[in-house]
Amino acid sequence: MLALLCGGQGTLSDKIFDLVADQPAVAPVFAAATACLGEDPRNLVRTRGTDELSANHVSQILTVTSTLAIHACIADLLTEQTAVTGYSVGEMAAWSIAGIWTAEEALRLTDVRAQLMDSAAGPDGRLGYVRGLDQITLERLLDTYRCEVAIRNPDRLVVIGGSEQDVIDLCEAAIRQGAARSGLLAVKIASHTSRLARACKPLQQALDASRRVPIASQRILLAGGDGERIFSASDATAKLACQVARPIDWSATLEALAELGVSRVLDLGPGHALAEMMQAFLPDIRCYAADGFRTIEGLRHWIESE
Repeated sequence: MLALLCGGQGTLSDKIFDLVADQPAVAPVFAAATACLGEDPRNLVRTRGTDELSANHVSQILTVTSTLAIHACIADLLTEQTAVTGYSVGEMAAWSIAGIWTAEEALRLTDVRAQLMDSAAGPDGRLGYVRGLDQITLERLLDTYRCEVAIRNPDRLVVIGGSEQDVIDLCEAAIRQGAARSGLLAVKIASHTSRLARACKPLQQALDASRRVPIASQRILLAGGDGERIFSASDATAKLACQVARPIDWSATLEALAELGVSRVLDLGPGHALAEMMQAFLPDIRCYAADGFRTIEGLRHWIESE
């Protein structure tokens, strides 16, 4: 079984669309992203600096655009046994890939999501990471520096959120306490923490009112926050909406994929962090990232090869 992983926000390269930029199948995705951004995303990533690209609203839309663009080029090769899940904002793309929304609707809702999060969060939020601390030490630091766990990943890699200065202070203290690594992430909002609680209800209302594809999804969709299988979109909108203010257990999601019997994983990106995480978590599974292929033809051949 093939599983597709849809990545979350991170550092965005000016090359994220190089693989798909001229593919005819991607035209509707770029058109929808342009409507959200006010500019063609292919041009935007080449002409804006890192700070502008990492702004929450722009970053979320570019992230989902990148994932959906790759999917548009391989969609005809996927079967009803394909599983899909998303990491943070990647879950918006995952719902589209599973067949619940069109790509255009997924991007419109991502736009709404980002705006609601910005409105709820205030100007000083930030995410950071800590690797290698034991749970007791980490919890003590979280209390001291008024931060929260945002995402739990395998191998004691934890994403934390709070005000930017508090996150900086915690990361520095974590190194002194013996963390293997620690530092800031490019995400300039405290996603998946209680600071975003005010965004949940209006986001759920937007998701409930969304335009869904009339034919039921045939792909296996797992919630990115805990790996629970989603059988009914209407029953899962509250969970997806509240994801912005609650911690994600990505380790549980990877365990759920293993229990499904997944034998191959394709990280749709952006980047290749999820493929690397999955490979380390389950070394026997073949894991690749879309951005590791030089051509769409090569990517399609890999999907068809088994």
